[in-house]
Formats: sequence, structure tokens, C-alpha cells
Amino acid sequence: MDLSKVIGLGVAGNFAGHLEQAGEATDFLKVKVLDPVAPKAIFPFYLPNPQGEMASSFLKVFPLTANTLKAPIGEGDNLQIEPEVGVIFKMEYQGDKVVDLKVVGFGAYNDSSIRRKGAKKISEKKNWGANTKGFSQNVIALDSFTKDSIIANYRIACFLKRDGKYYEYGQNSSCDDYSYMYEKLTSWIVEKLNKQQDEGPAENIHNYLLACNKPQYALVSIGATRYTTFGESTYLKVGDTSIVVVYPNDITSEKLMEMITSQNFSDSRVSALVQEVI
Repeated sequence: MDLSKVIGLGVAGNFAGHLEQAGEATDFLKVKVLDPVAPKAIFPFYLPNPQGEMASSFLKVFPLTANTLKAPIGEGDNLQIEPEVGVIFKMEYQGDKVVDLKVVGFGAYNDSSIRRKGAKKISEKKNWGANTKGFSQNVIALDSFTKDSIIANYRIACFLKRDGKYYEYGQNSSCDDYSYMYEKLTSWIVEKLNKQQDEGPAENIHNYLLACNKPQYALVSIGATRYTTFGESTYLKVGDTSIVVVYPNDITSEKLMEMITSQNFSDSRVSALVQEVI
């Protein structure tokens, strides 16, 4: 699939505790949610060939890469890994409205973010040019998005390699640990695609879909996991290596570390994303 033709979206606040660790919880204090554990908003990180008012948007720059991560240049733009699962959906429309999402596959995703003070929208921290996001080349096929599908048996791990040493950056987490998942998540996404307003840190995604001539597919990063103490306090620098692995839970922690340190991810069930910070 040519991901440059796929709209890129992310789910904010779908993993308990992450927003607080990222220093972003206060951004959403005025966002009204009926369910206290619901995600806070959906945000864009890439718009494929937008027209009209969005034609000159910074979001038209394709940011995805599978092997490098370009560090920001600005002072104070502290860069962190955001380990999560990226899910590809086919969108079904009736007229201008999205009515359903059909899952295609999933893989390791790095929603790499800069902690930019004063940013008014989530997207301003998500796309600062080419090679600023990551998605694994090994996308695992998925024919349903339910509690009984294979993704329910997957985990998310994240490590930082620095000066030849490996540090656990994100807490090893089950896909089942997401606040909203499966049918509940897709229903929530559909509602936000059609009804989310341009309020606070959120944006009107429906207008973006129309500006992009109703893209057929969406890559949705469904939420970043919590950081370890090391990850919460450590920003990336040039020469580091970011590693995000989405793997079945029958792989032991010892086997996982063996794969990471050897950089051998030949198991087709494993989706790995290894990015050198440049």
C-alpha cells in the first residue's frame, strides 16, 4: 500500500497515565467527554494532497519512515518516542460521512512527538517534516478488529539504544490495556471523524477528509503507552536508536531482548520499527 495516499490520524489519551507523563493533560482540561476513560480527541499527522485552504498546510508533508527519525532543530523541541500500535482501516462513506471502518492490518508505530511549548494543536507536535514519524514495514494482516482477533494477543515494547546500551523506554503493555479498543474504539473514531469540532487542541477532521477528497484508507495510531521512569525523563538525541516492537505474547521477555539486541526480527508474527535518530 502506498501510505503517501493514506490519511494519517492519531488517538490522544487512549492509555491511562500517558498524557500526564507527557505533560499534556492540562491541554485537555476543557475537552468534554461523557466517559472519563474515553480518549480525548483524534488528531491529524498527515493529509494526502489536501486542497483549498489546507493546500499549504505543513500536514501535507509525508512524515512516515521505517528506519530513520529526524530530530527537530528548534530549541526546547524535546523529542520523545511514543510507542503504540498503528492500524490501517478502509473507510466507508455514505455521501460525505464516514459510516464504517474495516480493518486491514496493524504494526509497530512511533508517534514521535516534540514537547513544544505554546503549541495550540496536537498536530503541531507531530509533524515537523519528512522522516519524523515511524511505521513498521511488516504490517500484520487482520480480518477483524474484535476481542477474538489476533491483535488481542499482542504486546507493545519500546527500547532506546544509546552508546551501545539498551534502555526500556516504554512500559511493556498488552494491546488489551488500551482504554478504548475493538468495536468501541472504531465507533468512537467514526463519531470523531464526522463530528469533532475545532476546539482547544482538537481539529475538525471531517473538513480535512473533504479537503483530501475523502481518502479511501486511514492509518490510525491508537494511543501511546506509558513511559518507564527512564523514558519519561529522557529526550532523544542524534545517534540514538528508537525501537518499537509489537509482538505476540507467547514470545518470552528473554526472546524479545535477544531479538532486540541482535536486530533479528525474522519472525513474521513480529512487527518491529527500528529508527536511527539523525
